[in-house]
Amino acid sequence: MSEATKKTQREFFTTRTVAEALAGFRPDHRAPVETVPLAEALHRVPAADIPSPHALPGFVKSTVDGYAVRAADTYGSSDGLPSYLDLLGAVRMGAAPEVTVRPGGCAAMPTGGVLPDGADAVVMVEYTAETMPGTIEVTRPVAPGGGLVRADEDVAAGAPLVPAGRPLRAPDLGLLAAAGVTSVAVHARPRVAIISTGDEVVPPATVELSAGQVRDATASALAGLVADAGGEPVIAGIVGDEPGALKDRLTEVLADADLVVVSAGSSVGARDETAGAVAAVGAVWCHGLAIKPGKPTLLADCGGIPLIGLPGNPLSALVVFGQVGVPLLWRLSGCETPPPVPSTRAQLSRDLASAAGRLDVVQVRLWDGVAEPVFGPSALLSVLTRADGYLVVPEPATGLDAGTEVEVMLYR
Repeated sequence: MSEATKKTQREFFTTRTVAEALAGFRPDHRAPVETVPLAEALHRVPAADIPSPHALPGFVKSTVDGYAVRAADTYGSSDGLPSYLDLLGAVRMGAAPEVTVRPGGCAAMPTGGVLPDGADAVVMVEYTAETMPGTIEVTRPVAPGGGLVRADEDVAAGAPLVPAGRPLRAPDLGLLAAAGVTSVAVHARPRVAIISTGDEVVPPATVELSAGQVRDATASALAGLVADAGGEPVIAGIVGDEPGALKDRLTEVLADADLVVVSAGSSVGARDETAGAVAAVGAVWCHGLAIKPGKPTLLADCGGIPLIGLPGNPLSALVVFGQVGVPLLWRLSGCETPPPVPSTRAQLSRDLASAAGRLDVVQVRLWDGVAEPVFGPSALLSVLTRADGYLVVPEPATGLDAGTEVEVMLYR
């Protein structure tokens, strides 16, 4: 953590840009390492490079169906002046060749077969014909190494099969399996404790609401974002606004969490209690982000465990967590560069105003290559559910004109 993390009360109302937060709020904490079977490793992040125990594919193999040959025997071959080779035998799949290719000879070769001794290339079957039993006509020349892969062309012995710090993809699992690696050491899914606050917030299962009460929608949505980014969400309940209650709950959850997320209630008192409680258990890095929606955001280091204090309005909370929380979660997973968000290009349907120095995140609907902004109060989750994605008005900009081509980050 940088020296800025050690600052305390004087940071409470210091607003940082999102870029500053992403670059400067970089906790050293990482989720612990565990070993998992290959079948459970998709999207997990290796804790270290995984070296290949041997070369892959491990033998010189054919990439085409055809005939193993000595390349020199095919030089000058053409449709008008073909070469003729003696068929000496055939290579069987999954077995060592029992034939040796001598000058003027060839062996039938399947894709993936082991190259027999004496041969240095494979000519494609499309450029051959069996003109008479035991004689193969070749109408195209092949260079040495043609139609082949080397024994270490996929991976050399000892070279990394997959690197540390990058989520494993489906092809990675295939390469690991090809090398005989059946389990991998990866960072555990970061445990994210989600605390909701506010006297007005009640559990989603509440059937009848009293005047002023709201069901806790943010915790469920945050849990979905956490799971989607590879974390393990832990719903840590609702804490009222009474003094000391949030501090006590933070002390409890920090003992078993890799990240703590506090979703504030909508009252000013709840936000004040969050700032004070966090200051009592950790060091506040910033209290305020230059982002719309979501300015009243708090970032802190609590004994090495990062904490995010989110705005009380659901839309604001989810937008901020997407911009700051998700990259932080990937970092805790051992991944320095989060996987890219799917996106598309579209033309903006109307002018968008913004303020320089502030990142604006605007929800949009897409139709026929046009991005139409979706507006509404930040207390309304339906603004997000009606959107196909969002665009970002960068911090230096003062707005975007209608017709501007924009990049829209897509919701999955």
